[in-house]
Amino acid sequence: MGASKILVIGSINMDLVLRVAYIPQVGETLLGRSVERIPGGKGANQAVTAAKLGASVTMLGKVGGDEFGVPLLDNLRETGVNTARIELISAASSGLAVIQVNDEGDNSIVVLAGANELADKDYIVANEDLIEEAEMVILQMEIPHEAVYQAVELASKHRKTVILNPAPAPDFIPDAVLSKLDYLIPNESELHKLSGQPVDSITAAEDAAKVLLSKGVRNVIVTLGSSGSLYVSASGTVHVPARAVKAVDTTAAGDSYVAAFAVGLSEGKSVQEAIAFATKVSSIVVTKAGAQTSIPDRREVDLLTQ
Repeated sequence: MGASKILVIGSINMDLVLRVAYIPQVGETLLGRSVERIPGGKGANQAVTAAKLGASVTMLGKVGGDEFGVPLLDNLRETGVNTARIELISAASSGLAVIQVNDEGDNSIVVLAGANELADKDYIVANEDLIEEAEMVILQMEIPHEAVYQAVELASKHRKTVILNPAPAPDFIPDAVLSKLDYLIPNESELHKLSGQPVDSITAAEDAAKVLLSKGVRNVIVTLGSSGSLYVSASGTVHVPARAVKAVDTTAAGDSYVAAFAVGLSEGKSVQEAIAFATKVSSIVVTKAGAQTSIPDRREVDLLTQ
């Protein structure tokens, strides 16, 4: 397996994970069962996944000078991510996510951006050389949108493979940005927001994805949770079922899927083979608690025969 060069640009958070019997209603006080601090953030989750799966990964992002900043950087380094250009901003707090996970493994998340807000357009421009050196650039939407769009612009200029996971979804993404994306990987709610179409069935998801293809996106891959994923391109649509597993915690399932798909592509797999690989990786993630604590290494993935 040759080393690939994947650049992940995005968020780095500390997740405070609260285990609860159920997600409380407005005005309700509920006694939680436990709390854990687990490194997270969509960008960091994707970088860690790609590194654990054997890719050569560099990350761009920012952390704060609080008690979480250095542990977050150490954690990325320990998993093999190149953190040389990640900035620690002493006057800022690190990104923080408060995550409630219920007995079914479903979650509800509140994110405080902190230092992630400072990963702005100027920071992207200052690191254009890393975009030029990479083969593939992975982005999400937990840093300022202008920075994401700037990165797409530069990655496109340097003819890199551009993968955008539009999470959390904005109300719209400019067509000029969409037309530069090689792969857009939304979930159902993100696809609904971006297309303006209902996404309440696989057929509806296909129709909604085609709206984005009409705006210039080359490939749309919709993650559908337990219904698997849907690959929609000009050459047709393929539905890939999920693996049947018992979900414990869905945190980082989407992030690991995106990163594993990128790793698969970078290794020369076809899109459908990369999707199958991503499906396998995310199926392992949902059977374990936490974000980065649930991400498997390559050996664990390769041991799954089907």
